[in-house]
Amino acid sequence: MSDCYQEFLDKIRRRPRRWLVTGAAGFIGGHLTEELLRNGQEVRGLDDFSTGKRANLDDVRARVGEEAWARFEFREADIADLEACRAACAGVGHVLHQAALGSVPRSLEEPHATLRANVQGFGNVLVAAQEAGVASLVYASSSSVYGDHPALPKVEDQTGEPLSPYAASKLADEVLAAVFARSFGMRLTGLRYFNVFGPRQDPDGAYAAVIPRWLALLARGESGTIFGDGKTSRDFCPVANVVQANLLSAARDAGDDHAVYNIALGGRTDLRELYAALQAGMATRGAPCEEAGPLDGPFRAGDVRHSLASIDRAVEEIGFSPGVGFQEGLDRTMDWFAESLGLSGGNR
Repeated sequence: MSDCYQEFLDKIRRRPRRWLVTGAAGFIGGHLTEELLRNGQEVRGLDDFSTGKRANLDDVRARVGEEAWARFEFREADIADLEACRAACAGVGHVLHQAALGSVPRSLEEPHATLRANVQGFGNVLVAAQEAGVASLVYASSSSVYGDHPALPKVEDQTGEPLSPYAASKLADEVLAAVFARSFGMRLTGLRYFNVFGPRQDPDGAYAAVIPRWLALLARGESGTIFGDGKTSRDFCPVANVVQANLLSAARDAGDDHAVYNIALGGRTDLRELYAALQAGMATRGAPCEEAGPLDGPFRAGDVRHSLASIDRAVEEIGFSPGVGFQEGLDRTMDWFAESLGLSGGNR
């Protein structure tokens, strides 16, 4: 853990606040809720369970204990409901906005649903937060906003044309946030996540992220599909680093009322390398997957070929320092999946 992040945690423990986490029953939202509760904060969670799961909240409760859980208040509501957003923001110091409809493929099949959740919903959260006078709002953007821009690594000031409705919705969020910051003096921070992974990530459904999907298949001895030639690469980022970035962003100096940061490790892994690491790791944890080599599939529409982040701006301006590397993140994730699925090698 970086000194900067430890100092931040010490500070909020001395002076607890009330935080709103939208998408609290989701993957990233659940980890944020867990970290805040562990550090003495009051947390109000908002989720409509369209993609989040009650099981995520149950797992958070089991991990933080009943004393910490007593500081959690949950509201089941849709961020497309402005009045629900207003009620959720009342009396809150900081907002961590994670609620969204993810997935590039889903946005191509259901563009209206993506825009409703990611643009209309985010607009409602902005309005509610402005009216409530919150101290800061941090929101989830995405590396997809870089679109067809060819340069690597990706730097915040150089974006291309978005390649999917999902990417367009996240770019629209950044524009909206910049306008609200200028118009109303709000402190708003967008975090461009690069392929976040970790425990509790949903492996099910047609739009599941690649790591949990492959882990679930390998745990059953089944093969996953690599779309394209396998040389597509991503900057995979363990979720613990995303939690750190959110909390540090909530406390950043207000020199710029709106700022956007890449949140990643600043390294690349191609899909064949990733598959090999997951197959080997799950085999050592008791999965019958030694012979479950990858299947080949076509390139998918809307997919970016390569993704690699420069994290220099986040390091310099908010003190971001990724504390969990790629392999450690994989190990934590595989341990959690092995334990949750009852494999004999879980918690090695």
